[in-house]
Amino acid sequence: MKKFFLITAALVIVTHISSAQKIKSNTDSVIVARAFKGNAGAFILFDKEKKKYFRYNESRCSERFLPASIFKIANSLIALETGVAADENFIIKWDGKKRRNADWNRDHNLASAIKYSVVPYYQELARRIGNEQYKKWLDAISYGNQVIGDKIDSFWLDNSLKISADEQIVFLKRFYDFRLPFSKRNVDIVKKILPEEKYKHSILKYKTGTGTKEDGVFLGWLVGYVEKEKNVYLFAFNIEAKTFDEVRKLRDTTLRRILKSLKVLQ
Repeated sequence: MKKFFLITAALVIVTHISSAQKIKSNTDSVIVARAFKGNAGAFILFDKEKKKYFRYNESRCSERFLPASIFKIANSLIALETGVAADENFIIKWDGKKRRNADWNRDHNLASAIKYSVVPYYQELARRIGNEQYKKWLDAISYGNQVIGDKIDSFWLDNSLKISADEQIVFLKRFYDFRLPFSKRNVDIVKKILPEEKYKHSILKYKTGTGTKEDGVFLGWLVGYVEKEKNVYLFAFNIEAKTFDEVRKLRDTTLRRILKSLKVLQ
């Protein structure tokens, strides 16, 4: 009889834990869905310590889109590995053409170019890297569909190259763990120069991207990782909107709201 009660009690505990985990998962899904406010998008969070994924809009997580400026992570690595950029201090002079973004209208090095997401800087890098090297490295790192297209200086912007949120997480995991075919030195440089936000208990390292899909809808990306105490959370997020300004605002506010609600950013 005593053995029966012990087994019953154990089953009750296990059932309670399982139910609690399910409730938490459902609660997280509600939190994330509310943050999106009906806008089309996807979100993946990978808890490195627990080796667990959380996905919002799972079918869209596997859908490929143009990477836009989130490709600057891979692009920086390729530029460094090929020797086109010597290090984070590598300068490309401003071409003198005034553009809408005032931050672009000056000389930049690799560190400032990724911070201000300077498209002309990376376009010049791309022209110097060339088609052959891109084919080699996109294949080596299995980056999305690995398509370069006709324009060497805009293939990540014109819907030739495409990548899904699922593939982006795989790339980020390999990047964080030094498992990409790039030297540790070059990975360390890119980690160092990624935009950063410091919170009381966590550090956010990220890259944004904004572009236009083939149907004319604006797409915003935000990818990266959060270092919190002894754990790391890697994330990939995208969202859609009708205008450039709207998608940038939604991208920046929605992702941070989600990470704070899930208690990843604290």
